[in-house]
Amino acid sequence: MVRLRLLLMLVASFATTAVFGVPAKAKSRIQKQSFGKTSDGQQVDLYILTNKNGMEAAITNFGGTVVALKAPDRSGKLADVVLGYDKLNDYADGKAYFGAIAGRYANRIANAKFTLDGVTYTLAKNDGENHLHGGFNKRVWTAKDVSSDAGESLELAYLSKDGEEGYPGNLSVKVVYTLTEQNELKIEYSATTDKDTVVNLASHSYFNLAGQGNGNILQHQLMIRADRFTPIDATSIPTGELRNVKGTPFDFTNATAIGARIDQDDQQLRMGGGYDHNWVLNGGTAGAPTLAAQAYDPQSGRLLEVRTTEPGLQFYAGNFLDGIRGKDGRIYNRRDAFCLETQHFPDSPNHANFPSTVLKPGQRFQSTTVYKFSTK
Repeated sequence: MVRLRLLLMLVASFATTAVFGVPAKAKSRIQKQSFGKTSDGQQVDLYILTNKNGMEAAITNFGGTVVALKAPDRSGKLADVVLGYDKLNDYADGKAYFGAIAGRYANRIANAKFTLDGVTYTLAKNDGENHLHGGFNKRVWTAKDVSSDAGESLELAYLSKDGEEGYPGNLSVKVVYTLTEQNELKIEYSATTDKDTVVNLASHSYFNLAGQGNGNILQHQLMIRADRFTPIDATSIPTGELRNVKGTPFDFTNATAIGARIDQDDQQLRMGGGYDHNWVLNGGTAGAPTLAAQAYDPQSGRLLEVRTTEPGLQFYAGNFLDGIRGKDGRIYNRRDAFCLETQHFPDSPNHANFPSTVLKPGQRFQSTTVYKFSTK
């Protein structure tokens, strides 16, 4: 009888950790809290991912949005380094794409049109005559905890139906955010379609490494691992040229203060109101993410390293921030933050010489970007 009791206790103990040799799923450590309801009554939640270093990422399933990202400075003090809002209604009404997943096509498509398989598709015009970013930032995604030993992970899924925003095909999208113990926010994108379509997904976080609302980013040191960029026309659409950065204000191959040349008398800077361009990243896109950029704030000592499998990087210096009231009542003014959006090139569907963004049935779109924080 004693032996039987001991055996039952052993089996019960084993069952809590493994079944047939497979480790039992650990209880979720991701904190979940209500973030309100949309105007049509859909519940929206906020998910808090943390690591052993105290770093924290707050993500909502409204738009797949990074609401907050707390990283330590050189003395170990945490600060929220991304812009955003305190309330869901502000994200629903806002036009800045703070922290959101941009899609179905991140960045601009000229005249809100493209032709695929001989068919011309007309998209929503939301940036003058152009189409910008799509509507994923205003959708409620389905959230799932997929945490593992690699870190706390949140999977967000969304079905973009055929014809949404004018795009062809039912596109099934998944985005997995993982906060690792190495102070990385890893973003893994995947998508499949039932009809030929185009897809380009990007994270649209606005960074200020001194802390959100703590002044401009002109003294931040930036390095972009790219020898070329894509010049734009007066409506911020690429001309199709891949221009060498050497000898121009767009040369960030060596770390340079963002503000050092941003107001130079340069036609490209004038048309973008400063930096709002796509850089053609050096190196291939196959395999593991490769270094794309580094940003450093001398004041706090925070260093942001960006690695990606994408061929392009949109560097935007917050030129159009115009006194937006953000988190904690902070006011976001011009050039108070920067974006480093890993992506395919803007307007690729209309440029045969750009890397293709076409996705066909039976194929899977996959992309990975890692934002790693450290100090020096």
